[in-house]
Amino acid sequence: MSNEFRIGGDLAVNRLGFGAMRLPSKEGMGGPARDPETGRAVLRRAVELGVNHVDTADFYVSAGGAVRANTLIREALHPYASDLVIATKVGPIRRPDGFRQAATPADLRGLVEANLEGLGVDRLDLVYLRIGRMEPPHGESLAERFEALAALREEGLIRHLGISNVDIDHLAQARAIAPVVAVQNQFHAAKRDDAELLSACEEAGIAFVPFFPLGGGRELDDERLAKVAARHGIAVSQIGLAWLLASSPVTLAIPGTGSVSHLEDNMAVAGITLSEEDLADLS
Repeated sequence: MSNEFRIGGDLAVNRLGFGAMRLPSKEGMGGPARDPETGRAVLRRAVELGVNHVDTADFYVSAGGAVRANTLIREALHPYASDLVIATKVGPIRRPDGFRQAATPADLRGLVEANLEGLGVDRLDLVYLRIGRMEPPHGESLAERFEALAALREEGLIRHLGISNVDIDHLAQARAIAPVVAVQNQFHAAKRDDAELLSACEEAGIAFVPFFPLGGGRELDDERLAKVAARHGIAVSQIGLAWLLASSPVTLAIPGTGSVSHLEDNMAVAGITLSEEDLADLS
């Protein structure tokens, strides 16, 4: 299985990338600020280790907005390498009281422009429409919002479109409006609910990019992972990432961290090959 994937057929990325959510705060969105210099160091080291796919969002910020993921990315990596792909997402709007509300179609231009400004680019490589909260909002239409993003793509502000936190019906709905090159849903070795959606993505050549690939701050408590990790003499989290990459040729992993040492542990997964016995134990 190749270690490279072409998002949209033209953006070649290493399948092991980096998620920027935990750079502003250890607690994720809205938590106490981390040292921004540490965040910049993590980003520079990630690129040194071969990352050329960074996943971010304008709403990845610390409490009060003091530290922002997009700002860290721009400060650390701009001017960007020609092969660096930066994916972002729009949909949630963070209110001053910290609660999030869903963007309307009319809101999306402003959200896209905020990402353009924050990252210091004229066009965004990949923009996901994120809907719902932590689980896909079954039965909710994304058509009007996706049409608004498709119009911004036609204007040249966006190169490729994706969708996030969706079900298979949402995917069909979006693909009827404009090409979908990536789907980002919660999926990991201990949560495999979206196997059908992953199969649909694989059949269509659409990237499947799990968020919370290591459980979203919770330890991956799975006996299958522990057994294989013990066999290899490595961490359960590393086996979790290796399983994701082995699960399908369209799966891209974007583990996030605010620690250089943790980053290095995650990136070491690129050198792990799971045997048929391992895969059988993890099935």
